Amino acid sequence: MTLDSFDALRDLPGAPATQFIDLTAAERGGAGALHRLPYATRVLVENVLRHEDGRTVTADHVRALVAGDHSTSIPFTPERVLLQDASGIPVLADMITLHERATALGLDPATVSPRRRMDLVVDHALELDAAGTADAGATNLALEYHRHGDRYRFLRWAQTRFPTLRVVPPGIGICHQLNLEVLADVISVGTHDGIALARFDSVVGTDSHTTMINALSVTGWGVGGIEAIAAALGQPILIPVPAVVGVRLSGALKPGVLATDVALTLASMLRAHGVVQRVVEFHGPGLTRLSVPDRATIANMAPEYGATMAYFPADDRTLTYLATTGRPEATVSLARTYLTAQNMLYTPDLPTPDYHEVLELDLAQVDRTMAGPSRPHQTFTASELAHTVPPEGSTGANGTGTLHHGDIVIAAITSCTNTSNPKAMVAAGLLARNAVERGLTRAPWTKTSLTPGSRATAELLQSAGLQTALDELGFHIAGFGCGTCMGNSGPLAPAITEQIRQQSLSVAAVLSGNRNFPGRIHPDVAHSYLASPPMVVAMAIAGRTTINPTDEPLATDRAGRPVFLDEIWPSDEDIDLLVNANDSRSLSLGPARPVPLTTTEWESLPPAGGDDYEWDGDAGSIRRPPFADAALTRPVRTGDVVAARPLLLLGDGITTDHISPVARITSDSPAGRWLARHGVPPEKFGSYSARRLNHDVMLRGGFANPRLENKLVPDRQGAWTRVLPDGDIVPVHQAAAIYADRGVSTIVVAGHSYGAGSARDWAAKATRLLGIQAVIAQSFERIHRTNLVAMGVLPIECPDLSPDELDGTAEFDITGLAGCTHTQPAVRVIARATTGVQQFSGRARIDTAVEADWIRAGGLIAHLLTPAIHSLDTVAANTPWTGLSES
Repeated sequence: MTLDSFDALRDLPGAPATQFIDLTAAERGGAGALHRLPYATRVLVENVLRHEDGRTVTADHVRALVAGDHSTSIPFTPERVLLQDASGIPVLADMITLHERATALGLDPATVSPRRRMDLVVDHALELDAAGTADAGATNLALEYHRHGDRYRFLRWAQTRFPTLRVVPPGIGICHQLNLEVLADVISVGTHDGIALARFDSVVGTDSHTTMINALSVTGWGVGGIEAIAAALGQPILIPVPAVVGVRLSGALKPGVLATDVALTLASMLRAHGVVQRVVEFHGPGLTRLSVPDRATIANMAPEYGATMAYFPADDRTLTYLATTGRPEATVSLARTYLTAQNMLYTPDLPTPDYHEVLELDLAQVDRTMAGPSRPHQTFTASELAHTVPPEGSTGANGTGTLHHGDIVIAAITSCTNTSNPKAMVAAGLLARNAVERGLTRAPWTKTSLTPGSRATAELLQSAGLQTALDELGFHIAGFGCGTCMGNSGPLAPAITEQIRQQSLSVAAVLSGNRNFPGRIHPDVAHSYLASPPMVVAMAIAGRTTINPTDEPLATDRAGRPVFLDEIWPSDEDIDLLVNANDSRSLSLGPARPVPLTTTEWESLPPAGGDDYEWDGDAGSIRRPPFADAALTRPVRTGDVVAARPLLLLGDGITTDHISPVARITSDSPAGRWLARHGVPPEKFGSYSARRLNHDVMLRGGFANPRLENKLVPDRQGAWTRVLPDGDIVPVHQAAAIYADRGVSTIVVAGHSYGAGSARDWAAKATRLLGIQAVIAQSFERIHRTNLVAMGVLPIECPDLSPDELDGTAEFDITGLAGCTHTQPAVRVIARATTGVQQFSGRARIDTAVEADWIRAGGLIAHLLTPAIHSLDTVAANTPWTGLSES
């Protein structure tokens, strides 16, 4: 503690021998008007004050936060790192190879060993091979262990390698819901400079929906895997001082409206307003009417509207939730004492903080809302559903068993976004019960499933007596994990698949998830819609999107009478009655029954032996990652980019799903063909998500989404591009190899919101492996921009460069890159085509001094190894990735 002028170290009242950074005392000491700052900013101030060292973290960072100087970056040091298996396993593997390379280069391996607590939850491997049957959950879990045995043995070994790592095995839940219900402390006490110091909990996670924990007043957001490594190593993350947008909530929800409807409404409202790289903070009288699970549903979707965080200040509901979820009394008491001492316990009558700007939302104006058919912010009221269905072919009621355009082939209650919300889940169960009592069934062509984010949700439905009715409609519990939400929806019935493909049908999925990007949910499903859990049940009964579910009957009952949605939609009173009677019992197992975070099956799984991991061969799932090797710890480019060819020319809204898909690997894909050549049968291809530790597969999965539209090949979708100037159409990875052989630099050109979606560092890793030197886009989403920089790829922002107005024959120069030694240097982009020359002003989105260091080194891993690398001269600065080949 060296900020003498801000001397703020005090004893915490009622907590013997415990001290804390008193924000009120810091304000008196000259830190500025901290009490006027947004609550989220005050938490960042405490984080800076606690880690101030006079060098990396200084008093100037506090002053920048207080002044709202958005041109300045401040260090944020999270207390812990949250991982899920799809992104977390590569993080652990990168750490191991980083450790190995450091040792080989003569560095102290302790400098690249994790120091922060890491929780890894296995939740992304659940695939819904079985659904709609009583044994679906057991069947899918057994298949999961069979398919991913090598990945799980690797995790068991990693547990022995990294003392700060805890692994939560498959079959328990989703990382964000468990973070909310079990893992987060809100306030914790740790040793700092030899003293017991109370502090705000904070976290970064390798999944963009880490923001769900903002509902519990915990500072946290999603980062890429490379940045998570830095956090685990104890390094601060530099972020620009965020502008905080206040959202004032007023009014109360109308009967029949749920938190899902609010979250979708906000996704549309805030995406349209523009909150990328900003913090959204909720306040106002309407806040007190939202439970913590309601807030979690809203905060979970912050990536869908582009915010860094969706922060809810702590209040009495926060403390009640801690008690309800079985946190020890000491934890609840500490939280109350600390928040009170810091003047951080929110009530609506307190003065409104000084926000960058304030938006208003009257909860009473929110209606039942859905989103789709391809983006979370494409919202509409339920009555408008039929108008969103693209007019393709025949439509209408389906009573013949033959599929039509617009039919719903997947209806899934899935995702921690909504399964963490007791009211939404009870509403789904009650609607199912009401429907079953009328003799309704799901449409026979609709695959139904329920994949809760924790076992507490299953216990709630069981104790409330609602699971039986859900089972009657095919919503049996198919596992505890992400499932359909992240694209692991499993196969459709063969007859359904055959009809879709033979007739080129545009069918739909409806899910209670957070994302519905093209090609994400299932490769044969053209359109996907987001909805609340009870609406998912209703749409499974209707079986089609060509319906106005508000005014048209969903189906007919056993007596032949039409059944309308409002007839079976449960009342708020009935929902609240069951929630109040059963919620605390399901969430809090009591001190004698702590929430289990492991299983007998997991503990009996033998870890791989030895001090060094035995990596798989070429076709395996656990191969040694190359990112710490010599060829990839050198800068991608030196100086300006000259005469570069666009590997892809893309439009707006390109997501990380487009760049690095997670769905199953098909036989006709470049990755599938590569696996087949290496002796892997199609039934063992698995998914891109599960193959993330096979860089040859993932390289061929780069830009391999079957719905990707590349303007260089306008008549084809998927992983295809045109080699220039020849004009040959080949897979993307082959084109990259051809350009590399010719010594031609490559770039990607795109429109607005490039890199939206998941915090998927493989979208940046694949970009680097393909040899792409820069991505030129009209605008970037926050996480992917950082991931590109962390992999040594330049993000160039050119707002006036529209891909639709470019000639596909152009070569590109990017000048001014010598300025990458500082932040956001101005650059010039010159496009030279047969039709003429176009010039555009832009800036390299190197947002912090730390990122400038990364770019100079060739990426974050190279930066960590820089001292030893610079002592060697064994690899030329522009050595291409040696694994790149056309085959």
